[in-house]
Amino acid sequence: MSWITWNRNLKIRLFGETLFNMLFWMYFPFLTIYFSESIGVVEAGFMMTAPAIISIFGGMIGGYFADEYGRRNIMILGSFMQAMFFALFALSVSPWIDYIAFVGISLGKAFYRPASSAMVADLVSEKERRNVFATFASANNIGAIFGPFLGAVLFFQYRTELLWSCTFIASLYFGIILLLMRETMLIQNSKKKTTALSVIKDQWKSYFHILKDKVYLYYIVGGMFITISIMQLDLYLALYVKNYVPAQQLFSIGDWSFSLNSEQIFGWMIGLNGLLFVLLVIPITKRINGWSDRNALVLAASLSGIGMFSVGLSTNIWLLFILTVIFTIGEIIHGPVVQNFVVSYAPKSAIGQYIGASDLQYSFGRFIAPFTVILSSVFPPMFIFGFILLCACISTLFYIRMFNFIDKEEIGI
Repeated sequence: MSWITWNRNLKIRLFGETLFNMLFWMYFPFLTIYFSESIGVVEAGFMMTAPAIISIFGGMIGGYFADEYGRRNIMILGSFMQAMFFALFALSVSPWIDYIAFVGISLGKAFYRPASSAMVADLVSEKERRNVFATFASANNIGAIFGPFLGAVLFFQYRTELLWSCTFIASLYFGIILLLMRETMLIQNSKKKTTALSVIKDQWKSYFHILKDKVYLYYIVGGMFITISIMQLDLYLALYVKNYVPAQQLFSIGDWSFSLNSEQIFGWMIGLNGLLFVLLVIPITKRINGWSDRNALVLAASLSGIGMFSVGLSTNIWLLFILTVIFTIGEIIHGPVVQNFVVSYAPKSAIGQYIGASDLQYSFGRFIAPFTVILSSVFPPMFIFGFILLCACISTLFYIRMFNFIDKEEIGI
């Protein structure tokens, strides 16, 4: 299914999210370094956990309203919130206001995501969903190629200009959704009045009901632990490279040489991660299209954990790049497979809520992941990398257990 034949809504999403992510990667990877330097390492570690918890409630509300009032309306709300909080970030004169703005942006993204994923389920057949999700993953990571290289300079030296650019792009995307996008779900009139508190209460009941399904519970827990591993690229890895990896010569020709300092090495690792996504996510997804979800998820967790753990074994720049390839391939395999699993497994009448419940794995994973930053103030790097590997191994075990339950249900045991 070529993107040229996609529904207009999907084309708008592909364009808008690609453009927005080109700026996203100029600031996000450097937030841990920024907050740790401006406020403190331990404080920054705790602060980076709060957006994850807030995202849980945002995902609840976003998923519920996406099923009740339509995908487009919630996408409009989420994109508007991001634009407004980027403006606050740009106007801020305090790291604490910066942090409030960052939390607000995270909440807007949490509203937006369940509705946007549910829209794919509305418009794309089950057979084509993996490839569509892979195309979005590839396009969204185009910015991850150049963003980190530029962000290493722009975020610290021209942060205000960068954030105003993010505000403009988010506002532009909000306007495009408002004017050009069409609703994909049949909306039924409801006389029932709801409040944010009642929605959260109802969603908790809905989530508890969903999580009584052992298959879905194991899916959430397995995803939570692999998220802890994957998120280290933007958390502990930034501090590790900055503090332990020395400036090195990348290559030389005769008397001429090209060297990178530690911050630039980290930027290149992030850039390589994005480049691999753009180049490989569609070919790898097509390659594993005939694989079972079990094998794909187990391989993804294994590569992510082993690759990230091995980073702590060397500070050589070329070896770090090779290990970046390994854990990135694990991340590439994981994304489209889990998205396809949710929309295939969920009842059609509650896809938005199941996607919202699925986001619990990312929210809880992102809540736990920053504790590696806190632990780094006490423990040596290999202890931290060992913890990351342990999380990936636990993820593998839960995925295996999940598919064992599916097999038993299919044969009626």
